[in-house]
Amino acid sequence: MKAANESILSVVHETVKGLRNAGVMDEMTMREFDILCLHPVKRYKPEEIKQIRLRSRVSQSVFAAYLNVSKTSVASWESGEKRPGPAAIKLLNLVDRNGIESVA
Repeated sequence: MKAANESILSVVHETVKGLRNAGVMDEMTMREFDILCLHPVKRYKPEEIKQIRLRSRVSQSVFAAYLNVSKTSVASWESGEKRPGPAAIKLLNLVDRNGIESVA
């Protein structure tokens, strides 16, 4: 169902872009629509972060390098000792949706 929703949203977005290009929609409305089309950012539990890393088949050190954080940060997220910051959460979302290659 997730893929179908993303496909529908993609078609709607292309239609709205066409309306903008035709002069039917102003730039501000298009920007507001673009914001609505962003993927919602999911917050992850410690075990979910670990599952993302394991699905990527990398160690904590390698995962940390991909995310540009320390190995200690990844370890503390996976143990629940700390939570990832906003930029790290966005990267985790990208890796979760598109694989580790998406942040390479």
